[in-house]
Amino acid sequence: MNAFGKLFRVQIFGESHGPSVGLIIDGCPAGLPLCVEDFIIDTERRKGGVQKGTTPRKEDDLPIFKSGLFNGNTTGAPITILFENNNTRSQDYEKHRAIPRPGHADFTAHQKYGGFEDFRGGGHFSGRLTVCLVAAGVVAKKLLAKSQIQIQSTIDSIAGESDLDKGLQKAIDAKDSVGGIVACSATGLPIGLGEHFFDSVESLISHAVFAIPAVKGIEFGAGFAAANMFGSEHNDSIINAAGTTTTNHAGGIVGGITNGNELLFRVAIKPTSSTPKEQFSYNWETQQQENFSIKGRHDLCIALRVPVILEAVTAMVITDLMLLEQQLKRVF
Repeated sequence: MNAFGKLFRVQIFGESHGPSVGLIIDGCPAGLPLCVEDFIIDTERRKGGVQKGTTPRKEDDLPIFKSGLFNGNTTGAPITILFENNNTRSQDYEKHRAIPRPGHADFTAHQKYGGFEDFRGGGHFSGRLTVCLVAAGVVAKKLLAKSQIQIQSTIDSIAGESDLDKGLQKAIDAKDSVGGIVACSATGLPIGLGEHFFDSVESLISHAVFAIPAVKGIEFGAGFAAANMFGSEHNDSIINAAGTTTTNHAGGIVGGITNGNELLFRVAIKPTSSTPKEQFSYNWETQQQENFSIKGRHDLCIALRVPVILEAVTAMVITDLMLLEQQLKRVF
């Protein structure tokens, strides 16, 4: 539901237009230096309003530590972090309460929770909560840096264009939204992380990745292109005792277990559901279909904000796997 991980366990809470959103990290080792400044770079990367095509809604997003820190270091107790919501315009959503927005969780949430859900800004379904994932990623990446593990994510394309400005201009010209492809890599991973079948590295990363709103697909290594390759072409030949391979079509994972090569995967991000273009939906009050356009402040391309979030959830998974291996190998 709202928690992920076995030893490094992250729980998120809050709603888009509530007083705050936040997270609890359980299982973080004691003695990790942590301060507000550690979070600024990644929370700034996640923000809208700093680049063309993103929402003008701006929040300070400075972490407020409520537990788990003492004298600037983690204590080994659960870490509670809050991010205040100060820049909200709930009236934008009151006007459309009777009309569930296509592509959003309005209809499914209303049916599941009987109308008691907080619908403002998407409530608990909102991308606003990804700031909590980013915060968990800051802690996870700082732990992984102790083992020289680095995670990096970049945008491959927007609206099918490798020229990102050209792809974004498609949305601006059409007064609509567009999607994109975002890639992620991790280097420095040891051989042997992950388990066969249900806890394969691909399974765990995919589970975490699909917690990011707007993710619609994922592929590792050669991904879907592997379906059009010969086996001899797709197989990665091993060239030394460290497990280095001539190619990396497997994306650094074989049998669900890391093989020491670079972990590589890509995700597909759908167009932002909130689009200024006129659409139609069903009105609960009139019981008729109605044309409407979504007002408010929204991203034309949500993919622009995904790289840092993708790094964060990947770091969460790898940190959890590293801590699980610590029971036998004392990684940290």
